[in-house]
Amino acid sequence: MNVKLVDITDIIRSKNAGPYELTFDIMFKSVEWFEKVCRAKVINEALICEKYKITSEDIISIVEFAPAKAIKVTIKRAIPSGSLGETDVYGAQQHAPLLDLEFNI
Repeated sequence: MNVKLVDITDIIRSKNAGPYELTFDIMFKSVEWFEKVCRAKVINEALICEKYKITSEDIISIVEFAPAKAIKVTIKRAIPSGSLGETDVYGAQQHAPLLDLEFNI
Protein backbone atom coordinates (compact mmCIF):
# COMPACT_ATOMS: atom_id res chain seq x y z
CA MET A 1 0.00 0.00 0.00
CA ASN A 2 1.52 3.32 -1.07
CA VAL A 3 1.04 6.12 1.42
CA LYS A 4 2.29 9.69 1.58
CA LEU A 5 3.90 10.74 4.84
CA VAL A 6 1.89 13.98 4.88
CA ASP A 7 -1.34 11.95 4.79
CA ILE A 8 -0.54 9.90 7.89
CA THR A 9 0.99 12.59 10.09
CA ASP A 10 -0.34 15.57 11.99
CA ILE A 11 3.00 17.35 12.22
CA ILE A 12 6.24 17.33 10.25
CA ARG A 13 8.55 20.08 11.46
CA SER A 14 12.15 21.07 11.91
CA LYS A 15 13.86 23.30 14.44
CA ASN A 16 17.20 24.03 15.99
CA ALA A 17 18.53 21.71 18.63
CA GLY A 18 21.21 24.19 19.57
CA PRO A 19 23.35 26.15 17.09
CA TYR A 20 25.03 23.04 15.63
CA GLU A 21 22.13 20.61 15.24
CA LEU A 22 18.74 20.34 13.56
CA THR A 23 15.93 18.15 14.76
CA PHE A 24 12.96 16.87 12.80
CA ASP A 25 9.71 15.82 14.46
CA ILE A 26 7.37 13.47 12.60
CA MET A 27 4.16 13.01 14.59
CA PHE A 28 1.64 10.48 13.36
CA LYS A 29 -2.15 10.71 13.30
CA SER A 30 -2.60 7.33 14.92
CA VAL A 31 -0.77 4.67 16.89
CA GLU A 32 -1.44 2.28 14.02
CA TRP A 33 0.41 4.45 11.48
CA PHE A 34 3.24 5.11 13.89
CA GLU A 35 3.66 1.38 14.50
CA LYS A 36 3.47 0.51 10.77
CA VAL A 37 6.15 3.03 9.87
CA CYS A 38 8.36 1.90 12.75
CA ARG A 39 7.98 -1.77 11.83
CA ALA A 40 8.81 -1.04 8.19
CA LYS A 41 11.90 1.02 9.24
CA VAL A 42 11.32 3.37 6.31
CA ILE A 43 12.58 6.42 8.24
CA ASN A 44 16.20 5.34 8.47
CA GLU A 45 19.78 6.51 8.02
CA ALA A 46 19.83 5.84 4.28
CA LEU A 47 16.69 7.91 3.71
CA ILE A 48 17.93 10.84 5.81
CA CYS A 49 21.35 10.76 4.12
CA GLU A 50 19.70 10.78 0.70
CA LYS A 51 17.22 13.57 1.47
CA TYR A 52 19.72 15.83 3.22
CA LYS A 53 22.84 14.95 1.20
CA ILE A 54 24.77 14.00 4.34
CA THR A 55 26.74 10.99 5.55
CA SER A 56 25.65 8.68 8.34
CA GLU A 57 28.26 10.34 10.59
CA ASP A 58 26.16 13.52 10.40
CA ILE A 59 23.13 11.76 11.89
CA ILE A 60 23.08 12.13 15.65
CA SER A 61 19.99 10.06 16.33
CA ILE A 62 16.78 8.59 14.99
CA VAL A 63 14.41 7.93 17.88
CA GLU A 64 11.01 6.25 17.81
CA PHE A 65 9.02 7.71 20.72
CA ALA A 66 5.79 5.75 21.17
CA PRO A 67 4.16 7.95 23.88
CA ALA A 68 4.02 10.81 21.36
CA LYS A 69 3.47 8.63 18.26
CA ALA A 70 6.56 10.35 16.90
CA ILE A 71 9.89 9.80 15.23
CA LYS A 72 12.58 12.36 16.04
CA VAL A 73 15.64 12.72 13.84
CA THR A 74 18.59 14.90 14.83
CA ILE A 75 21.41 15.78 12.45
CA LYS A 76 24.43 18.05 12.45
CA ARG A 77 23.87 21.42 10.78
CA ALA A 78 26.06 22.04 7.73
CA ILE A 79 26.50 25.66 8.85
CA PRO A 80 25.96 26.68 12.49
CA SER A 81 22.87 28.78 13.16
CA GLY A 82 23.54 32.47 12.65
CA SER A 83 26.84 31.96 10.83
CA LEU A 84 27.74 33.72 7.60
CA GLY A 85 26.06 31.92 4.71
CA GLU A 86 23.43 30.24 6.88
CA THR A 87 19.91 30.88 5.53
CA ASP A 88 17.54 29.55 8.21
CA VAL A 89 18.61 30.78 11.63
CA TYR A 90 15.80 28.92 13.43
CA GLY A 91 15.99 25.73 11.39
CA ALA A 92 12.24 26.00 10.82
CA GLN A 93 12.27 25.44 7.05
CA GLN A 94 14.46 22.36 6.86
CA HIS A 95 11.69 19.75 6.96
CA ALA A 96 10.65 20.39 3.34
CA PRO A 97 12.49 17.33 1.89
CA LEU A 98 10.35 15.11 4.12
CA LEU A 99 7.07 16.45 2.73
CA ASP A 100 7.21 14.49 -0.53
CA LEU A 101 8.00 11.11 1.03
CA GLU A 102 5.89 8.20 -0.07
CA PHE A 103 6.22 4.65 1.23
CA ASN A 104 4.97 1.24 0.25
CA ILE A 105 3.96 -0.22 3.64
